Amino acid sequence: MDNTARLFRVILQVADLDQAADFYSQLLNDAGRRIPRASRHYFDCGPVILALIDPSAGGQQAKATPDYIYFAVADLEVVHARASELGCLSKEDVHGASAGQIVVRPWGDIHWTLNDSEGSSVRVRLGRPSPRLQAFLLAVTFSPSDSLCI
Repeated sequence: MDNTARLFRVILQVADLDQAADFYSQLLNDAGRRIPRASRHYFDCGPVILALIDPSAGGQQAKATPDYIYFAVADLEVVHARASELGCLSKEDVHGASAGQIVVRPWGDIHWTLNDSEGSSVRVRLGRPSPRLQAFLLAVTFSPSDSLCI
């Protein structure tokens, strides 16, 4: 039996569970599921559960995640279009390009950034590039400050 630890759940604290569940339902194109009597809403993201949790039942205030969470998707453009409709694309600058644009970053990662309804920053990256795109990325040489918009 393999005893390697695997990531099981990522928790995002939210102040408005209904609003956050609606936001992620639209972004992920998945209704997820409400956990009765638990102030939670779960989304199955492969083997990892994205758990939206309202901590106010315990007398606490929700806190935005201090760093990015990443989703890997097969079609960046489709999810990017949904995020654009939600009006949540990041306006920050990352290595000379808008974080809200689909960009090949200097280290070869293709991703874009959004800010969710609760203030957490989320990056969406290409899950598995096509063989053609992989060959292109391997052929491109970046200087440390370059970004390539696609």
